[in-house]
Amino acid sequence: MAAKDDLGRRGEDLAAQFLADAGYTVIDRNWRCARGEIDLVARDGNDTVFVEVKTRSSTAFGHPFEAITPQKLARLRRLANAWCDAHPYRRGVIRIDAISVIAAAGAAPLIEHLRRVF
Repeated sequence: MAAKDDLGRRGEDLAAQFLADAGYTVIDRNWRCARGEIDLVARDGNDTVFVEVKTRSSTAFGHPFEAITPQKLARLRRLANAWCDAHPYRRGVIRIDAISVIAAAGAAPLIEHLRRVF
């Protein structure tokens, strides 16, 4: 399980850097409440962006985006609402994005960003 956790952390680090390079400001990482966890929260202009990061070492078992089900999106929406309740002064326009990271050993990571997935 440690290798999977390390891969997930690496994916989140790569996603956070990808967003920063694109001009976003990451304002929260691994925010938790009783309902669950949000991987990244960022600002993109006036938008508050809640980002689900899915990382895989290959596509042998499917693309990382395939792991984002309608149930997962509904949960992310509830988590985004909980974050907004805890941070009412930072709300702005709300958006949920997804980032896929394929980090194969010995290769440069492949990062894809989908905006407004919900």
